Amino acid sequence: MSENEQKPRSEIADLVPGQLKKTIVMVGMMGAGKTAVGRALAARLSVPFLDSDHEIESAANLTIPEIFARDGEPFFRQKERQVINRLLEKERGVLSTGGGAFLSEENRRIITNGGVSVWLQADLQVLWNRVKHRDTRPLLRTENPYATLRSLYDARVPLYALADLQVVSDGRASIETMVDRVLQSLRARPDVLEWK
Repeated sequence: MSENEQKPRSEIADLVPGQLKKTIVMVGMMGAGKTAVGRALAARLSVPFLDSDHEIESAANLTIPEIFARDGEPFFRQKERQVINRLLEKERGVLSTGGGAFLSEENRRIITNGGVSVWLQADLQVLWNRVKHRDTRPLLRTENPYATLRSLYDARVPLYALADLQVVSDGRASIETMVDRVLQSLRARPDVLEWK
């Protein structure tokens, strides 16, 4: 058990974050909790919550699956890069990215220059339990979605491991506990977040 997990809930809850100096960018696999945890983290810090997939959908007036079907993945990845760059330049907050965003070396550079990357690290079974009943994941629209997810997981984990910070998403912790874990990991980064 890590030192963070051994701390009583009340002690972690008593930590009071101060000014956010850089955008916190949530990265990881589909189903890791980037949007839910990111939204709750932004609320806790009283900063804007940004979602790159939502921004792309709003600009295109299409859903992500529709963009993939109409224009293909390369087009989507180009728009994703443009949106991430714009959001990092626009304002400080918490930014949730799509599962494939951090795979691009250029996106990783943009994120490193403009923020701090936090990998929500969930194992394959946790991810599968969260995504298996949803039809909103275009990359899993295959004959064997579990095998596809496993293949994506195996290919992506080494790249997610390049993130600045890693926070375990074990599938048992509440969203608020996950926010506590992210904040605890950010204590090592005073260049990102001040503490009162």
